[in-house]
Amino acid sequence: MKLLNFVIFFSIVLTVNYSINYYIIRRGLDVLPDDSPLRIYLIVIVLFFASAFLTGRVIERISVNPFSTLLIWIGSVWMAFMVYIFLQLVLIDFLRLLNYFTGIFPSFITQNIFKAKIYTAAAVMLVAFVVVAAGYINTLFPVIKKYELRIKKNAGRLKELNVVMLSDLHLGTINRNGFLKKVVSKVNSLNPDIILIPGDIIDEDIRPVIENNVGEVLKKLKAHYGVYAVTGNHEYIGGVTEAKKYLKEHNIRLLNDKAVLIDNSFYVAGREDLSIKQFTRQSRKPLNEIVKNIDDSLPVILLDHQPFKLEQAVDNGIDLQLSGHTHHGQLFPFNFITKAVYELSWGYKQKDGTHFYVSCGVGGWGPPVRTVSRPEIVKILLKFDK
Repeated sequence: MKLLNFVIFFSIVLTVNYSINYYIIRRGLDVLPDDSPLRIYLIVIVLFFASAFLTGRVIERISVNPFSTLLIWIGSVWMAFMVYIFLQLVLIDFLRLLNYFTGIFPSFITQNIFKAKIYTAAAVMLVAFVVVAAGYINTLFPVIKKYELRIKKNAGRLKELNVVMLSDLHLGTINRNGFLKKVVSKVNSLNPDIILIPGDIIDEDIRPVIENNVGEVLKKLKAHYGVYAVTGNHEYIGGVTEAKKYLKEHNIRLLNDKAVLIDNSFYVAGREDLSIKQFTRQSRKPLNEIVKNIDDSLPVILLDHQPFKLEQAVDNGIDLQLSGHTHHGQLFPFNFITKAVYELSWGYKQKDGTHFYVSCGVGGWGPPVRTVSRPEIVKILLKFDK
């Protein structure tokens, strides 16, 4: 079943990827004269870009080396270019169709179609470059979001708790030591009492993380009560057993379907990611089983990577649920898809007595580009009273 699911998923991804790139090639060829030697270069270059990410990942499985890294970077950046070239081409084709029926194009376009095509192609490439460049620069400057939430419970001797949350680091080929050093510095500057990471710490293949000794940077995260985390879908994609082992060795305390009492004052509970069923044929524990033996008079914080079925946290007396996974789409217009799929795609929400925060992440998957949100670290000051 695992192999079948992988084959189906992989086939869908390849079909979508090469269909979009075929469309880009076809529209690119429309700009070039039939006898232009540039036509073959266009086909070869686009197919190379379209295949670079997958090829780099395959090579990386055999050996992490500068060539595999270069291919993954090229393929990742092309994903963003591909999206924004494709969207513009769809818009242009819509306008062409509209012109066919209404004749809306002005004469300076219709009287010199070839020149209009050249200018249009240049404009498409320029817009894509500007958007992708701006989106890349955006990823370099994570922001700190600050919230103050009140939980109507006693927390032992604690009157307040400084929680710092960061999600979706996606450490690997793209997000490496330099990226993580900046994140760790920002997190530690907030003087957290506890650091909570709701999944996707590792990207896909853990080998680049090991090769570059990224774990030594992870160990520099400092908090009074330590660092707690749960698995995300990417830990399962890359091999969850090895990922869990590596994270534990580098001072990340994983909560695998369990709750822990901290300082006799509050609980942190963690759920295995939903991907456990897809990749291992096992099921994660129901939330009511995870929390059945806790003292519910104390505050309970839940880490759950994918923010599905928020009512489960409400029904089980969770005071604060922290999630990630969505990236809020990461690239426009995918944010509209995540908003349609998830009750909360990004940000804060309260349902009855339960607080929720879904982070758009401090890292990202695929292209190192964000066009709908800033990468974020979230500081939540919890204040307790009854």
